Amino acid sequence: MEEDQELQRKISGLKTSMTEGERKTALEMVQATGTDRHCVTFVLHEEDHTLGNSLHYVIMKNPEVEFCGYTTTHPSESKINLRIQTRGTLPGVEPFQRGLNELMNVCQHVLDKFEASIKDYKDQKASRNESTF
Repeated sequence: MEEDQELQRKISGLKTSMTEGERKTALEMVQATGTDRHCVTFVLHEEDHTLGNSLHYVIMKNPEVEFCGYTTTHPSESKINLRIQTRGTLPGVEPFQRGLNELMNVCQHVLDKFEASIKDYKDQKASRNESTF
């Protein structure tokens, strides 16, 4: 029972987002009755294949994950179901959190490289313009 409360606490920071002054659920953790905490489905609202496929790829790199897959509920709905099943050594929420953190790190790295390239380009362009005069 304490472990379940701990899992709920861990995802509470990711659970809601503010939209138009009201709290809207951005993430739900769904667990079928009779299943253990090693097999969990996360429902991510307002998301699509962009996050689903990226998160699936990152999570599957974890050797403790036995299965990870996602589906979109319907083309007209912006919602994905991401299912994670671990080999039994850690709860399903752990690879989800690690996957989100790793994906954020990858995105930050790409952004940093992109901004550095833009700065280099502008510096080179400025130095060419100075040498013309």
